[in-house]
Amino acid sequence: MLRIWASACPPAWPRINRTGHRCVTGLVPAAPKRLDPSKFQDPDVTSKGERRAVVAFTGLRTLWVNTGTLCNITCRNCYIESSPRNDALAFIAAKEVAACLDEAAALGTPLEEVGFTGGEPFLNRDLPAMLRDVLGRGLRALVLTNAMKPMMNHAAALLDLRAAFGDRLTIRVSLDHHEAALHDLERGEGTFDRTMEGLDWLSRHGFGLHVAGRAAFGGADEAEMRRGYAALFAAHGIPVDAADPVALMLFPEMDAEADVPEITEACWGILRKSPDSMMCASARMVVKRRGAAAPTVVACTLLPYDPAFEVGATLAEASRPVSLNHPHCATFCVLGGAACSR
Repeated sequence: MLRIWASACPPAWPRINRTGHRCVTGLVPAAPKRLDPSKFQDPDVTSKGERRAVVAFTGLRTLWVNTGTLCNITCRNCYIESSPRNDALAFIAAKEVAACLDEAAALGTPLEEVGFTGGEPFLNRDLPAMLRDVLGRGLRALVLTNAMKPMMNHAAALLDLRAAFGDRLTIRVSLDHHEAALHDLERGEGTFDRTMEGLDWLSRHGFGLHVAGRAAFGGADEAEMRRGYAALFAAHGIPVDAADPVALMLFPEMDAEADVPEITEACWGILRKSPDSMMCASARMVVKRRGAAAPTVVACTLLPYDPAFEVGATLAEASRPVSLNHPHCATFCVLGGAACSR
């Protein structure tokens, strides 16, 4: 079976990644500079011997739940390699999520929001029960979805949740580009139309909506991308403000093999950023590995497979600092300025 590497390759430029999997996609002809293999090797110091940046845990405000890596489609560039066959992360059960929420409450965490990601979360049959549990505790819930058939299979349950909890439930729909051809290049022929059908349905029924796209997909700058999305939303009557960076999140490309600077302690002052603003300062993700008896906690939604970012079997254990010892820490969070939640 052809497996697709999680990073974003430049267009029409096939390459073989370190695990031998071929990646073909992208929209620029030149290959990016490859990562110096001496980088990101030591959790404490960079390849130049400088102290690596570390993010202290300030309290759990966002809990992410990976519902499982199975997905109804196979994208060309999926950071988690989701597909109809990848069950490396198994379906997590509602009772296991409830136990995490109970622990968060017992610890007195400042938890505000629970996000559900996958895979395609709506393939997990427990998702409606998990959402009702989260919302019933007075928390906000966020679901990341491609808004296709798996979501529509839960239409009745979603309408019930919308009626009971209103805007505390937000659905974030993945739409890689505002043009069908480019979106379908990434996610498969016809996926743009099917996703738009789901987005239209959510809009008609008054759900809280966000959209996630890709910042530089197709070679356009961010302003041009936002104008394109704005025109699409206006044409369909979708109430998403394309100028709002939360309502329309445009994520940077993630290529773990492209060269990127390591983040040192000095970078906070140079970049005028606070470590408290990083996602791992206030968020953790619960995952259930295939064959595991119980879920575990990882520091970052982007790195569910990296053992260095597994921070504990419980939320209490997972409150330790995180060393920014991965290219995604630089590309996505520190330099890219992205975050998975509000």
